[in-house]
Amino acid sequence: MNFALPDELQSLQESVRRLAQEKIKPRAREIDLSGEYPEDIFQEFRRADLLGLCIPEEYGGSGAGILGLTIAIEEVTKYSNVLGLMLLLTRLPTGPVMIAGTEAQKLEYLPGIADGTSRAAFCLSEPGAGSDVAGMSTHVVPDPEVPGGYLLTGTKCWISGGMQADWFVVFAKSGDPKARHHNDIGGYLVRADAPGLTRPRVDRKMGVKGIDTAEIVFDAVKIAPGDVIGGGFGLAMQSLNAMRPIVAARGIGLAEGALMYATEYVKNRPAFGKTIAEFQGIQWEIAKCATEIEAARLLTYRAAWLADQGRFTKEYVPQLSMCKYYASEVAVKASGLAVQLLGAAGYMEDHPTEQYYRDARQLTIVEGTSQVQLGLIGRGVLGHDLWWD
Repeated sequence: MNFALPDELQSLQESVRRLAQEKIKPRAREIDLSGEYPEDIFQEFRRADLLGLCIPEEYGGSGAGILGLTIAIEEVTKYSNVLGLMLLLTRLPTGPVMIAGTEAQKLEYLPGIADGTSRAAFCLSEPGAGSDVAGMSTHVVPDPEVPGGYLLTGTKCWISGGMQADWFVVFAKSGDPKARHHNDIGGYLVRADAPGLTRPRVDRKMGVKGIDTAEIVFDAVKIAPGDVIGGGFGLAMQSLNAMRPIVAARGIGLAEGALMYATEYVKNRPAFGKTIAEFQGIQWEIAKCATEIEAARLLTYRAAWLADQGRFTKEYVPQLSMCKYYASEVAVKASGLAVQLLGAAGYMEDHPTEQYYRDARQLTIVEGTSQVQLGLIGRGVLGHDLWWD
């Protein structure tokens, strides 16, 4: 068992770390305050060939896989969770295409993501159906004018990158919208300029500002036969399962960034005749947090390795969900500790700790809440998908 990264992934880690320190760290606070999409950083990612990390080489990517993308996101998110999300959006909408898309779909949609000429978003959540996927009401009916085609109608909400997307993967029902049949749910590819598609609202968020979350409305949008993705409900779940380590990487990076910043602060902040860092109680809190970060990293790297082996089906759900659950919760704890270690200063915009604190909460909600992950892990143990005998 070798815990060292291969040379190519270590080189990736080092190059992304430099980029994050030189380009992202100076921009992170400005992006949060303005809320404007950081096109300049997108172009930096494009020049550094980071947009196709998880896309196979035959479709224009670098083939670094989910582990490669996980490592890159961890480095980026030490300074900006927004820009970790930007990289995450190269995998979330492309996942269904890579898992179950036709060769024609892969050739049409993947190269543009890899070279930065197009962007995409993943449409699953609805106003009345977030964690409850089977409760979605977005649906398709056969297009009377096109054999094998469909008309898509419904509303998706909280769609990350929705305003910047050039195309969407949309999950919808093909049967009765009020029914709760998993077999009726399928995936569809929709171009952003399709007639009947509108983006009427951008959400106002507590954190992770700079990449919009938006409402996407579909009013009898035509779906060509070639834009139907196979796989059904299982595809949606497998796509999300494979994403767990990528989301977890955002949590690890945030936790690392928050703890590093707070540690440097307490090493230099005098109190009661010595520095805050010299107090044993402070050292213990730093030690506990550092241990949890490393535990989260081990869970996450293992999960990324599993996902790269195609092991994101039901029997691997506990290991995949563990990393997302634990890393997200560690991010919340680490950011809270960072604020506390800085005291009043940590609550002010003069320091990035309050930004870490706001951004961390998103991670326990997106792509399966912490409670959903616990349910998946628990059911996996009960069903012996995870067992020690």
